[in-house]
Amino acid sequence: MKLHYKNNTEKNVNIEKVRNFFGMSRKNINIYTAIVPNRMYHFDLGLFHYQLSFTKTLILEQYGKSFIDKINNRVKLIPHYQDLKSFSNGFLHLTLLTTSEYRSLMKIMIFIVNNLYQDSKRPNFIKNNKITEIYLKWNKMYLLSRKENYEEFDITRLQESINEWAKLFIELFEEYSLSKLQFPKLHSWVFYICSSIREFGTINGYITETYESLHKDYVKKPYKLTNKKEIEKQIMKIICRKTIITESFSKEIPKTPIVLKYLKKLYEFCIQNAKIYIQTKINDPDFEKEMKLGFEKFLECLDVYLDFYDQKLSEYEEIDIKFRIYSDVMLKYDAKIRANNKFHKRPIFSNIAVKMNPDEIFEYTSDNSVCFV
Repeated sequence: MKLHYKNNTEKNVNIEKVRNFFGMSRKNINIYTAIVPNRMYHFDLGLFHYQLSFTKTLILEQYGKSFIDKINNRVKLIPHYQDLKSFSNGFLHLTLLTTSEYRSLMKIMIFIVNNLYQDSKRPNFIKNNKITEIYLKWNKMYLLSRKENYEEFDITRLQESINEWAKLFIELFEEYSLSKLQFPKLHSWVFYICSSIREFGTINGYITETYESLHKDYVKKPYKLTNKKEIEKQIMKIICRKTIITESFSKEIPKTPIVLKYLKKLYEFCIQNAKIYIQTKINDPDFEKEMKLGFEKFLECLDVYLDFYDQKLSEYEEIDIKFRIYSDVMLKYDAKIRANNKFHKRPIFSNIAVKMNPDEIFEYTSDNSVCFV
């Protein structure tokens, strides 16, 4: 940059001289040291936004609108999942997305674009695996950028992943950009983020996410609940009430949720018919794949349980043991666990794991210190 200033060739690389608004007379000030990148605006709302936009343009040019609709349809089919934003009508028609929505898209886009279209031998055709690869490299780079602590080895890995992603990003999307990807955010991220980490520490230490989320929870949301008169007093009262309610509820919540009731029974079968019943369900082509996987795991666990006591399924012919599988379980304080393939015409499966709490080990029902759940 300094070289272009000295040679008066700054216009050739889109550099423009402007008045120094900070009142500094120093010509050698390094703007990349004075202003460090903010990952939320550089990454989530900036570069990832560009990547999605250029992906849409590329696919539209190569295969037309039908494949844009195919992307939206794939997004619609993704089931409900905790902390994952659902796009019931797709997302490519949306012009304004929040940071959390972009982060949800980061998690699913690699699956959305995978095997999206067939490759062609047309000149300058971008193969599908290249589109998948750009999102794979993005996720790798993004995860490395969110580390809490960095050693020199980690910074080197981050720079390598940035270079790999940037090289492919430019290769795929340069022709779709009016400025040929001459974005300040891209330039800053590729060439200066690692030096910022070396000088100022982890990126998480100089981002605005924490303060913006606090501003949303403690200013924006309470403001909407006011009648716009004596706003400050109303906001303080709303926050106080919220704090009191939160603290009063948190004191009563036990470590282990207590089951109150099962809401809807889906299946019921006896132990002697378990294998036949489960295999019939697994072979049903209309059966949801999540349900099939659940039954397969259930059968594996049942075999392990029986083998533990050196028993065989046939030995239980005379014993009336029944299994009941429910779609929803209501826990204490209205928490729900769902395993339903027809929830508002869409499947929904709670991602849970059952783990014994060491502090409550004597409260579990066990058999010779072996706990089955």
